[in-house]
Amino acid sequence: MRIRAAEPADVPLILALIVELADYERAVGDAVGTEEQLEAALFGSEPLAEAVIAELDEAPAGFALFFTTFSTWLCLPGIWLEDLYVRPQQRRAGIGRALFAHVAGIAVQRGCGRMEWSALDWNTPALSFYEGLGASVVDGWHTHRLHGGALQEAARQ
Repeated sequence: MRIRAAEPADVPLILALIVELADYERAVGDAVGTEEQLEAALFGSEPLAEAVIAELDEAPAGFALFFTTFSTWLCLPGIWLEDLYVRPQQRRAGIGRALFAHVAGIAVQRGCGRMEWSALDWNTPALSFYEGLGASVVDGWHTHRLHGGALQEAARQ
C-alpha cells in the first residue's frame, strides 16, 4: 500500500471516488461537481483543498480530501477532513487507518491544533472506526448548512 499526494491527472479518479462515496451515503444525486470544478479547487492558482490517494497493489483503493481551517479559540490552523473513502472491495486492509494517519501527520507537521470531520449518524462502521482511533464526538454542537437558494437568500439579506 502507498499513499501519495493527488496530481492533476487524478481528477477523474477522485471525482469517481466522490461519486462512489455519495452513492454509499445514499446521496449520489447530490454529487454534481464537475472535473473542471474539482481541478480548479485542488490545483488552481489558489487551491482550496488537497487530496491524497491510497493505492493497494498499484490500484486506486481510496482517497482523503481535506482543507485548512482556523480555530479562533486556539489561534491555530486546523484541518477539516471532508472525505475519507475506501472502496468496499479493498476495506479491512488498513487503508482507511493509513489515510487517516497520513492526514493527521500533515496536521501535526503544519502545527495544527486539531483535525475535525463529520460522519453520518447511521454510518456505524465509520463511527466505530473513528472511535477506535481515539476520536470523540463533539457534544452540544450541531452542523448547520446553507446551500442553493437558501445561501442565495442569506446573501441578499
